Amino acid sequence: MTGADLELEQQYPVDFGEFVRKAGGYGRLVVQPRMGFGDPARMRHGLLATKAADATTVGTVTLDSYTRVGELRAVEAALRAGRDLNGYPVVSHPTGTTGAVLSGVRDSGFPVQVRHGSAAPVDIFRALVRLRLNASEGGPVSYCLPYGRTPLAESVHNWKVCCELFARLRDAGAEPHLETFGGCMMGQLCPPGQLVAISVLEALFFAQHGIHSLSLSYAQQTNREQDREAVAALRRLSAELLPTDNWHVVVYAYMGVFPESYRGAHRLLGQAAELAVVTGSERLIVKTVSEARRIPTVAENVHALEYAARKASRTRYEPGPDLSRDSRTYLEARALVEAVLGLDDDVGEALIAAFRRGYLDVPYCLHPDNAGATRSYIDAEGKLQWADTGALPLGAAAENSGVARKVTSAGLLADLFHMRRTYDEPSNDVRELAVGAD
Repeated sequence: MTGADLELEQQYPVDFGEFVRKAGGYGRLVVQPRMGFGDPARMRHGLLATKAADATTVGTVTLDSYTRVGELRAVEAALRAGRDLNGYPVVSHPTGTTGAVLSGVRDSGFPVQVRHGSAAPVDIFRALVRLRLNASEGGPVSYCLPYGRTPLAESVHNWKVCCELFARLRDAGAEPHLETFGGCMMGQLCPPGQLVAISVLEALFFAQHGIHSLSLSYAQQTNREQDREAVAALRRLSAELLPTDNWHVVVYAYMGVFPESYRGAHRLLGQAAELAVVTGSERLIVKTVSEARRIPTVAENVHALEYAARKASRTRYEPGPDLSRDSRTYLEARALVEAVLGLDDDVGEALIAAFRRGYLDVPYCLHPDNAGATRSYIDAEGKLQWADTGALPLGAAAENSGVARKVTSAGLLADLFHMRRTYDEPSNDVRELAVGAD
């Protein structure tokens, strides 16, 4: 056994969720990059730089696209040929190699989360258990529909197996943590009520299969008022429905077409940090000024982390909106969650049935198991609205869901670029951030 293997045997990593809940929320914010490199030395450098940033941070190991889809032979061929990968191949690197990456990096003040994007992640979770990497994210819906053509029923089965496998870490002294990706469906143009509903449903799925430490995601959308309402709805439904108190909310900086200008990108990231603080959210996933053009460097990621942390420190936590208020977003989300849970006591089976009936239906998602009957648009106030609700069981909430309207290809294209157009002023030059390369 190597020294790195021995260290892994002796490590009892902290509960990622508990760490974030204690370090973030109510005016404080934990910031996190989406960072992954194929080369172990570069991955370690990225983690160390994140840890050393002037902010309260957690680390990220984002996996490569071959590992995500289970093409492990392609990973091995790339490693033999010395070709670069667009993420860290945690399944293919020896345990000792990854142990050396984490040695002296992961500790009680710096937990590490693995991000992957897989609808078939069993091999990934086996590797995480071996490494005692006890924090990851995804979900049977959110890591299936946007990313490929894996049948939803197959994804649900895979994620059930993974949750139960991951839960075994508790027997080894490590609390497993999972973050839902449901609040980020398609990155953009999904009205907040459905984002909140899918995030809560995936959390309930995780809990049903043995995961007690949870976080629920919400991606910044196109209107600050609507976003605040959505996060309030997410927090209220989580408090009402989750069978554990060990949960927190993570806000993602806008995941759609990002501004190209230096000023525009910073404005949008800064508003994401403000959204997280004013809603009492505990964690923020940042984006960098280079997102519109290329994969960001380590230095650019660190700059984004520190910028978001500074913005958060200058923002005052505001308790509103009132969590007891039945906002439109809350009513829509609750109607969807209740309708889905009424289909089956098994949350996974309920999710499969919900998509089959169109009770959940993601706009502009081309997956074969998505009905594709719903449409959305951005209104004059910049809010996401339903153009067509399809078979969504919104009940009374549908009364406030807007008037059905036709979405044209030109209108859809304009909506996709709405945030870039809004935040990129003509006078802004597209500039590279002068922080160097990693």
